[in-house]
Amino acid sequence: MTVTRTVLCLVLALGLLMLASLHLGLRVYSPATVWAALGGAEGTDALIVTTLRVPRTLVAAAAGAALALSGFLMQAVSRNPLAEPGLLGVNAGAAFAVSLGVVSFGVSGLGEIAGAALIGALATTFFVFTLAAFAGPGGQAHTVLLAGVTTAAMLAAFTQVLLLIDETALETLLFWLSGGFADRGLDLLLIGMPVLMVGLPVALALAPALDALRADDTSAAALGVAVIRVRVLALSLAAVLAGGAVAMAGPVVFLGLVAPHLARRLPIKSGQTLGSAQLALLATLVGATLAITADIVARLIIAPQEAPISAVLALVGVPVLIGLLRRGAGARA
Repeated sequence: MTVTRTVLCLVLALGLLMLASLHLGLRVYSPATVWAALGGAEGTDALIVTTLRVPRTLVAAAAGAALALSGFLMQAVSRNPLAEPGLLGVNAGAAFAVSLGVVSFGVSGLGEIAGAALIGALATTFFVFTLAAFAGPGGQAHTVLLAGVTTAAMLAAFTQVLLLIDETALETLLFWLSGGFADRGLDLLLIGMPVLMVGLPVALALAPALDALRADDTSAAALGVAVIRVRVLALSLAAVLAGGAVAMAGPVVFLGLVAPHLARRLPIKSGQTLGSAQLALLATLVGATLAITADIVARLIIAPQEAPISAVLALVGVPVLIGLLRRGAGARA
């Protein structure tokens, strides 16, 4: 299958899943009911479709796509297959910044929360990769994960302290900090969609430089790539994408890790090599598709209750993480 056909199949699958998301849940609606609700019908069923299922479907798609693209950029720049916003502490940094803003500075508005999440994501990204850089070019790929996990644990502890100090903030942020797509408003898309619509074209423009970075910094520099500038720009973009996703859905883990690897394993015509531009596009679509799939499963797996989205994603993410760790250990052996 060619890349073009694969992209078309993913777009079709994403569209079908978005339609299924409007129909499935604690109550299963017929296509006629959903169509009537989208056409402006009144009543309880129409209210559920338009104010609950439509927003969570769109937020899931936007957040999943942003996290997947962020994870792809981090993996490409660091040449580390385990790099992703959750494991590298970016989500924890955004959550800590939002908690600090609410507790200490009275942050409450949508724009203020989004700004705090973006600042936290950017600061954490550069903190983690600066720590990893102290190991030198040869050790960076091996130390970045350790630096990220350590930073995530530290920031999560700080967040818990802040929430214990201010119980009102705990009540305000507990639902958001749990991560998920339920009960999100359409206004959150004003944060996520502009970030994604700007981030994807920029990532595609960076693709030739990312292709050159696949080997090593010296080879990339010999090809005329401004290595430091490209790395800073790509990491900034990855942090902004992760911060926008966290602002919409809270800290959602494993999407940024799993989606790029699934994109690399899609059935592509034999002999055809995927470039960074193609991988970025495929990862974005896979991330959106995976997020909506996980959201549907979360509604149905323990009905009438709803499972945490992070737990559903962990069912896929943990085996992938273990497989990558085993492969890395085998390669070093």
